[in-house]
Amino acid sequence: MHSASQGLSPFQLAALLVVTSALLGWFNHHFVRLPHVIGLTVMGAVAAIGLLLTNYLIPGITLDDWVANTLQEMNFTDTLLQGMLSFLLFAGALHVDLDRLRADWLPVLLLSTVGVIISTLIVGAITWGAGLLLGLPIAPIWYFVFGALISPTDPVSVLGVLKEEDVPDSLQATVAGESLFNDGVGIVVFTILLGAALTGQDFSLSEGAQLFALEAGGGIIIGFAVGWLGYRAMRSMDEYALEVLISLAVVMGGYALCHYLHVSGPLAMAVAGLLIGNHGVTYAMSDTTRDYVIKFWELVDELLNSVLFLLIGLEMIALVPGIPHVFLGLLAIPITLFARAAAVALSTRVVPAANPKAEGAWSVLWWGGLRGGISIALALSLPAGPTRDLLLAATFAAVLFSVLVQRATLGRLIERQRGPLDEAEAPPTIH
Repeated sequence: MHSASQGLSPFQLAALLVVTSALLGWFNHHFVRLPHVIGLTVMGAVAAIGLLLTNYLIPGITLDDWVANTLQEMNFTDTLLQGMLSFLLFAGALHVDLDRLRADWLPVLLLSTVGVIISTLIVGAITWGAGLLLGLPIAPIWYFVFGALISPTDPVSVLGVLKEEDVPDSLQATVAGESLFNDGVGIVVFTILLGAALTGQDFSLSEGAQLFALEAGGGIIIGFAVGWLGYRAMRSMDEYALEVLISLAVVMGGYALCHYLHVSGPLAMAVAGLLIGNHGVTYAMSDTTRDYVIKFWELVDELLNSVLFLLIGLEMIALVPGIPHVFLGLLAIPITLFARAAAVALSTRVVPAANPKAEGAWSVLWWGGLRGGISIALALSLPAGPTRDLLLAATFAAVLFSVLVQRATLGRLIERQRGPLDEAEAPPTIH
């Protein structure tokens, strides 16, 4: 007799996730009253732990196995990286002010490229040392793979906070721009290091730089091309339903093309979203069309946001930690925080033109470096084995701390820094 999950179609899997997200969201709104994203993550994690305890106490109950099989069948990594991420990045980029981003291009560029590489190296080196002290059977290259997957900040988490807080425009452009671009850069770095780890060959800096330029540059070019085509098509008409459809075509067609050409889809969607959200909204849409397009993508963003963080909580069921997993997970939290601090400092303070005027801006950039679904998906894509389990534990610990602690307290940090932030005319601005 086949398992229940084997009979679920893609539509049924999607329906199950949406219904569960809606029910838990309703319960959280009326009873738990945590911020929406945090509430779904917490309840997803509690549900996963509850299923594991139920299975342990009542061996005949196998709900945890059914949930694990369902999540495996859905393939969280492919679902996020090849599906949800394209919509989330485009929706986030729609709301970023391109003029403000252009004015602050240097800190965004440094944080999303140099910052990711610095963080990858620091996390990899320190975690390698921690692994040696713990006697973990992990080859050194895998620690740097972990550094690459945990270094990008998550645009869903970051942009969600920025929507809730009255952040100065310049700082908002820097944080939002970095979060949109550094995940694409991080995925490229992760892919290069993972290839070296799987083949066992020595990592070549020149080959890595060439692959990086090809994937990142190709993604930016494709994103500009599909965004411009979408913009021209929208400008040629005034039909809101068709223009919403064109925006969908830009996202789905553009991301599929990037996947086919082996270039960075996330970077392409960030560029396309910036183009449509600025030039498209300003010059190609009537007031009615603009209202429909923006609200449509806000709804898509909210729906996928809810499903994503529910999945992060439920994916805990895929991990059964032992003592080494717990120790590595606990160490991963301060390591990633330190690496983020160093990356922000080296990416901005070393370059005077990219240096935030206010100390509060630096604090927000550091503590606002939230991790989320992208890191989880990359960790789950690692080949099965003891190394994957250990790195997955470290990833879960860092992401859960980021979602449950950093995201929950970032608003308070912004409020405490409100004075210095407001005094700074343009927190990381170039002169």
